[in-house]
Amino acid sequence: MSIWDVFSHKKGKIFLNDTGDSSCEGYYKVKDDISLMKELKLNHYRFSISWPRILPTGIKSDHVNEKGIKYYDDLINLLVENKITPIVTLYHWDLPQVLQEKYGGWQNISMVNYFNDFANLCFERFGNRVKYWITFNNPWSVAVEGYETGEHAPGLKLKGTGAYRAAHHIIKAHAKVWHTYDTQWRNKQKGLVGISLSGDWGEPVDITNQKDIEAAERYVQFYLGWFATPVFHGDYPQVMKDYIGRKSAQQGLGSSRLPTFSSQEKSYIKGTCDFLGIGHFTTRYVTQKNYPSSRGTTYFTDRDLAELVDPRWPDPGSEWLYSVPWGFRRLLNFVKTQYGNPMIYVTENGVSEKMMCTELCDDWRIQYFKDYINEMLKAIKDGVNVKGYTAWSLLDKFEWDEGYSERFGLYYVDFRNKNKPRYPKASVQYYKRIISSNGFPNQREVENWKRKATETCSSSNQLLAAG
Repeated sequence: MSIWDVFSHKKGKIFLNDTGDSSCEGYYKVKDDISLMKELKLNHYRFSISWPRILPTGIKSDHVNEKGIKYYDDLINLLVENKITPIVTLYHWDLPQVLQEKYGGWQNISMVNYFNDFANLCFERFGNRVKYWITFNNPWSVAVEGYETGEHAPGLKLKGTGAYRAAHHIIKAHAKVWHTYDTQWRNKQKGLVGISLSGDWGEPVDITNQKDIEAAERYVQFYLGWFATPVFHGDYPQVMKDYIGRKSAQQGLGSSRLPTFSSQEKSYIKGTCDFLGIGHFTTRYVTQKNYPSSRGTTYFTDRDLAELVDPRWPDPGSEWLYSVPWGFRRLLNFVKTQYGNPMIYVTENGVSEKMMCTELCDDWRIQYFKDYINEMLKAIKDGVNVKGYTAWSLLDKFEWDEGYSERFGLYYVDFRNKNKPRYPKASVQYYKRIISSNGFPNQREVENWKRKATETCSSSNQLLAAG
């Protein structure tokens, strides 16, 4: 069991009380899904290895599940045979439940060693074929939604402290795994180890107002910078130390709620990144807003800012996900400037739909990919060192606390059918063209297959409606 197995079975935690028990059944459909990747002409595929599937209690000395290892072996071998580069994430939120119950999960420093043992086992078993490793996917969500708001597993609401402590241990765990690879495996395996951070862009509401400019910068520093600055520079962003320190003092606390790294730890953590993974979806306007400490403090009030959206921004899917392509270029340039132009892989970028209907003509997704990829190309022209791009995501799936209500997939999955059949949305054709021509198809071609897609859609819609 992982913390998500347990969390999703608690009533009221997931939209419509859905669980991830069956989802896409990717476990049984490896061959089918790799043929979808071939159809898309993908040259890499990013997936995660489930810690509890390989180490059921989370602890290597307890038991290694060889069946779990075999599943990933088969997947990796098939990818390699089909010339699809595997990019592997070691932690995509599914902490072994035993570690949560026994130790309190990421609130506990002991996770650092347990996670390192798990990662080391993965390097040992898969590292001869896997050359791209991501330690953590979007640790911001793990910390804030897992231990501050409680919207995600394990569902704890340790306001004002939980997120900072979890993040502190995650950063240490990341650094330890990087060093393990660096000292024990790099010479033999010649791979790279990075981390994948999510970041929305924050744009000042009023670009002539110094307070708004600072608030927008603070928004990005409290989001992406919280993890990126330690990994590249060895310590938390100064603005986080200042704000959280000041608010802690106002509360009458003897020390800051933001933990500190010793000078030894700072030098150990600094530079533990061969590439930076960026997950990016949307942008916010940001303005200054003061939250007095007397009213209780949280990660959100520590920042002293308010987030706004422009009602004209398109939002076809998730309520938080507005399409604001220009924010992507600005975020990429921010990374270049702040962290010394690191090698960047875009590890997640995409848009969902919330419609109940089985509409496969997802022209808004085509538009989203076109606009966002175009802004990424402009960033590359600006000199940002972007090495690769990954669309989010191949299939519709269990979308955390949103259950099955939001669909990010290029392929539609019919969850009501026990075989979980996949149907290509129109965006499949578009994305496939971008990959094969390494550029955008011309407009006439687009119109042409939009017509075709509409015909395909109406026929598969009838199929789905009948089903």
